[in-house]
Amino acid sequence: MVLSKKRARKVLEEIIDLFPDAKPSLDFTNHFELLVAVMLSAQTTDAAVNKATPGLFAAFPTPQAMSVATEGEIASHISRLGLYRNKAKFLKKCAQQLLDDFDGQVPQTREELESLAGVGRKTANVVMSVGFGIPAFAVDTHVERICKHHDIVKKSATPLEVEKRVMDILPPEQWLAAHQAMIYFGRAICHPKNPECDQYPQLYDFSNL
Repeated sequence: MVLSKKRARKVLEEIIDLFPDAKPSLDFTNHFELLVAVMLSAQTTDAAVNKATPGLFAAFPTPQAMSVATEGEIASHISRLGLYRNKAKFLKKCAQQLLDDFDGQVPQTREELESLAGVGRKTANVVMSVGFGIPAFAVDTHVERICKHHDIVKKSATPLEVEKRVMDILPPEQWLAAHQAMIYFGRAICHPKNPECDQYPQLYDFSNL
């Protein structure tokens, strides 16, 4: 049974309150580094990405530098990450697209971001919200699991359905905070196995609604 909009908002706001200072856990200093880090984070932990990116960014600090590198040279810096050969291929092509289509700058719209090699909707949403402060809500494995576990969406919901439901429940100014808090909540409390959510009864206290 999916929660009502009012109850679902209560659950999400309680999660935000549990982690009010949640910040992006990927390390980056500019839009290009953010884009690369998010692309690398697919099916890999942020901690693993953060170990790989200092050497990668030192070797290829700009789209220009990355575009002229070989896939093998890029891969050598990320070989401990999942799917690293594919990611190296996407990074080289993406860097060339940034130069060819966007004057070497990371674009700000979802349509333009998704035109880049290796960039899907989740990556575009993270870059828009974290990098440019544009309201967007990214759905990763933590977010999807939490929304299903807490009946914010039906168990069969697609990532896009999760995204639209949360955006319907919360105002745009809370989307980024919700995304960040849910990542921490998913890591610390709402585990895939043996979730500890029942230790936080405030999540389920609907008495004031």
